Amino acid sequence: MIMKKKAKYIKVDDFLKMLKDGDKIVGGMAANEPQLILANLHRAFDDYDVKSLEFTNCLGIRQDAPIYTEKYSDKIEISSWFYDPAIRKAHQNGNASFIPNYLHYAHTKRFERVKYDYFVSAASMPDEHGYISLSTCNVYEKAAVKNAKVTVLEVNPNFPRTFGDLEIHISEVDYLIETDYPCPTLPDIPLNEKDIAIGKFIADRIEDGSCIQLGIGGIPNAVAEQLKNKKDLGIHTEMFTSTMVDLIECGAVTGKKKKLYPGKHVAAFAFGNQKLYDFINNNPSVLLIDGAWVNDPYVIGQNDKQVSINAALEVALDGQVASESIGTRQFSGAGGQVDTAVGAQNSKGGKSFIALYSTALVRNPETGVREPKSKIVPFITPGGAVTLSRADVDNVVTEYGVAELRGTTLKERAIELIKIAHPDFREELFNEGVSIGILSERERPKLVKYFKK
Repeated sequence: MIMKKKAKYIKVDDFLKMLKDGDKIVGGMAANEPQLILANLHRAFDDYDVKSLEFTNCLGIRQDAPIYTEKYSDKIEISSWFYDPAIRKAHQNGNASFIPNYLHYAHTKRFERVKYDYFVSAASMPDEHGYISLSTCNVYEKAAVKNAKVTVLEVNPNFPRTFGDLEIHISEVDYLIETDYPCPTLPDIPLNEKDIAIGKFIADRIEDGSCIQLGIGGIPNAVAEQLKNKKDLGIHTEMFTSTMVDLIECGAVTGKKKKLYPGKHVAAFAFGNQKLYDFINNNPSVLLIDGAWVNDPYVIGQNDKQVSINAALEVALDGQVASESIGTRQFSGAGGQVDTAVGAQNSKGGKSFIALYSTALVRNPETGVREPKSKIVPFITPGGAVTLSRADVDNVVTEYGVAELRGTTLKERAIELIKIAHPDFREELFNEGVSIGILSERERPKLVKYFKK
């Protein structure tokens, strides 16, 4: 086999000089986002007279990158698998668009359609054998090396060297840029009373020997805190989190009961605090494997007692879940919610949980005052994307309890959801349920004791 020549070390300006009008660039995800390139990409227009570029990312963290500002909105087209605050602002400028997806085939579908000119990402330093780890992320990064015409990696001694199937030889890389910035971290979020209540409801339903999937935020962190007294838990998850490290260190997670990679902690990417990065560095017990495999519902379902825990923005009385948009406004993305929710229910003894606070504070357009609004709603806000269909929902959890929806009729699930709605909105939800035909007045006696007096 003829190997490509050894990667060449360059400076960021050398990369900018390579760019041509219309070039398509795909960037690494989350902590793998190439910070130096993102901070300087706008200079391709300012200093090197490039007229237009296309850029694709996912869960970006460099919120201050100039390419997201209105100044460059006529020069760069941005596509994303998962919106962050900077992309939401760019969307308002008319030059950003969302890529609807399920994580397990997001990049395969996109890469079938688009051949990228450049893949740019952070990575660990080359080892003595010439191998580079793509470090914190393998959702699509290894696949992007094969898809793109040119691969440019920001190699950094502060990034962990990880294992799985994300190692690449230096001969597969075209250019390296040496950097020394810290590996981006997620702040540890303090838990509130709602998080703790929801965490306990979910943890009480997770058995010893279960295999868990957690995500970002207070609710998953609260669940993890409540799992510390469990035994022989396993990890097969889209995102490897800081709280998972705590569960491993306290002995709750051993991975002994897993069907796939027993004793190993499997994920598609890692994102969290510095303790997490120190833990996964040179740690063969953690495997970061291509998201197309990790998040395949068929694969997920092969582990017994697989548990999926995801968040939502709204849940309708018929069970439909909106987790990525508020009406027509794209807010985040589907991520792996459908993959893991369906996969967990394919698992022997598996369970899926959709967790959300019962209310949110929403600004009244007339008064400008923020007012409580129920997040359990008669129907999804018009124009909103349904992330998880009503047929794929298992358990819905708020700080008021758990609604078990699997196998229920529309009438039964509406009743269960009203019971876990905020008391201020229960009677209103019942009346709305009657008006849209899901409920009838015959059910009022079953719910009247739950209405606020």
